[in-house]
Amino acid sequence: MKNRLILLTLATSSLVLVAFMIPLALMVRSAAAEHAVDDAATQAQATASLVATLDRTDLPAVVGQSVRPVTVFLPDGGVVGQQAVRDDAIRLAATGRSLTTAAPGGREVLVAVAGLPDGTAVVRTFVPDSELRRGVARTWMILGAVALGLLAVTAAVAAMLARSLIRPLTALVDASDAMASGDLTVRTAEAGPQEVRRVGSALNRLAERISALLQHERETVADLSHRLRTPLTALRIDAESLRDPEDHARIGEGLDDLERVITDIIRTARRPSAGEPPGAARADAAAVVRDRTTFWSALAEEQDRLMHVDLPPQPVWVAATPEDVSECVDTLLDNVFTHTDEGTPFTVRLIAATDGGATLTIADSGPGFPDPSAVVRGTSTRLRSTGLGLDIATRVATRSGGTLTVTASTSGGAAVVVEFGPPRGDAGAGRRALRTGRRASVR
Repeated sequence: MKNRLILLTLATSSLVLVAFMIPLALMVRSAAAEHAVDDAATQAQATASLVATLDRTDLPAVVGQSVRPVTVFLPDGGVVGQQAVRDDAIRLAATGRSLTTAAPGGREVLVAVAGLPDGTAVVRTFVPDSELRRGVARTWMILGAVALGLLAVTAAVAAMLARSLIRPLTALVDASDAMASGDLTVRTAEAGPQEVRRVGSALNRLAERISALLQHERETVADLSHRLRTPLTALRIDAESLRDPEDHARIGEGLDDLERVITDIIRTARRPSAGEPPGAARADAAAVVRDRTTFWSALAEEQDRLMHVDLPPQPVWVAATPEDVSECVDTLLDNVFTHTDEGTPFTVRLIAATDGGATLTIADSGPGFPDPSAVVRGTSTRLRSTGLGLDIATRVATRSGGTLTVTASTSGGAAVVVEFGPPRGDAGAGRRALRTGRRASVR
């Protein structure tokens, strides 16, 4: 758009310059010709006054001293000075009429000298084309240079004006791109022409409205989830009154699963992640994983599980909030404790990526995943599983710019690999972390 504005201004200025310069150039050429003709006419008039007063015998010497070639046609047919052909124009001038006429190679000035005893003489001076155009080319070059200079100034002014218009538009585009990427906190400065300021103001109001709607939606979902706890509590009381142990256990497990789902909904709804672009969040994955494994270690010890934790001693920064990383670890560890028998060992390993981010692997020695579709939301091939756990972990990994994959562990069990992306500006942090060398291992 900037280039188009400059081109439009240059095109308009060029038309104005052409409309002005062409008549001026023609006027310069006409003025140069008139000046040369006037000089020749002045000399012819001076020679004519001498022809009228001098004796004929003195005339050749005086004519020969003229600055430009002069020819005098005498009434008796004689010619004094430079030889020239007596043509129709000279015969017309001999009738007493002075004139200027075109001739081959230039123009000739004819001055009639009346009052001589024998009749009328004619003084002729010739102006060549080179003299008629003397200085015209140089003047035209100067005019061309002036025109180019004016165009350059016009282009500079047009570029300044275009920048003053494009800059606020570019800010609007950048703000729109940021909002489209999920950053609803960005605002654009209301600058530039009135129309652009109105667009910027409307965009800012739109972002505020979307943020308010998202906040309202999160609060509504969380409120509804909390309301579900009341009938859930009533169902649990009813389940406690069941006499059949199998029915009691089956309904209790279902209520436990339902309570976990409701808890996840509340946690997700309350998470203030809306408005943050991918990569804007930041958390020390090593610290979070260390904290969560310490929490789960008590249950692992109670169930006689061998828990192997392999973490780097230095911080490992990933593009996720501490709450997201904690939720991901809790979800995956809960799957291990829920879907494997007591005494089944498992491993938690965190490795800093070479180009930033980290890879979290939780592997067990249980039966493993019979179907890779377990990562699909709502899909499960196991009893008492809603299939939401891995979906929650997948969304955490995706929000950070990473991925989640399900594979088999080296012992034949299940292995979930979560790749977290690096925070903004932290590319290469993994390489710095790897250079520290030492890793910690906790049992």
